[in-house]
Amino acid sequence: MSAQICIVDYGVGNRRSVEKAIHKVGGKPVISSEPDVMAAADGLVLPGVGAFPSAMERIEALGLDDAIASAVRRGAPILGTCLGMQLLFDRSTEHGGARGLGLIKGEVVALDAPGAKLPHIGWSEVEWSGNSELTSGLGESASFYHVHSYVTVPADPAAVIGWSDYGTRFASVVEQSNIYGVQFHPEKSSANGLRMLANFCAICDEAAR
Repeated sequence: MSAQICIVDYGVGNRRSVEKAIHKVGGKPVISSEPDVMAAADGLVLPGVGAFPSAMERIEALGLDDAIASAVRRGAPILGTCLGMQLLFDRSTEHGGARGLGLIKGEVVALDAPGAKLPHIGWSEVEWSGNSELTSGLGESASFYHVHSYVTVPADPAAVIGWSDYGTRFASVVEQSNIYGVQFHPEKSSANGLRMLANFCAICDEAAR
């Protein structure tokens, strides 16, 4: 496996942990905020922790919104993780609302989990609702490490390929063409997370051929 994976650096997210995990599964990761590096990469990973509006401010200030959109248009696969998944959508209601990257139609709303403690922190089972190269080898369901208070609501329910439950059922994995998003941290999800990252690197290898 020789996929060159650019981990988008906008100052937010577990960039080093993601880098180590991708390296471990045989990918060739580079952490960068340079559009030229992103343009040359076989695939992108958009990590993220924290609040949606401030993350988008950083992305736009660095001009990375255009660079990400350009990479996706040319066919490079992108994987958004945790907050990075949410940023792929049109908008979020968090902290008064903000515009997202608009790569997947839909919005991000507060997790409605009556009686449950927020944020949702810990391991949760994800059940697959469709076949995907991203989930290859992960059985009918698998457990991943989640940390979040908001969830995505895709305009097209068919974009959801993995569902989880925390007080309510929510989209944990989405896929639309070459755009992928996971609500959890694969780099913190042990063997299941590494398998998913290996699958993503294989998707990037295939797309680059």
